[in-house]
Amino acid sequence: VTFAMAGKHTRSTQLFINFGDNIFLDKQGFSPVGKVIAGMDVVDGVYAGHKEKPSQHLITSQGNSYLEREFKELSYIVSATLKPAPPL
Repeated sequence: VTFAMAGKHTRSTQLFINFGDNIFLDKQGFSPVGKVIAGMDVVDGVYAGHKEKPSQHLITSQGNSYLEREFKELSYIVSATLKPAPPL
């Protein structure tokens, strides 16, 4: 799990889950902030049909009203649990 960004100092609040080992993203500054350790069935159930269609500008300026109006099938994260990292 990592935050979306468009370069240095551009991190947004949008998260994405990387389904593969895309090591090339590390060199672009995408730093992992979490790991899905259980519940991949939930992740697999997230609607992915919109892909990159939502406008980042409209999300920022209009928020959920824009998303609810234009992307009715959109999935939302309503809760998450942070677990302590295991000792090293």
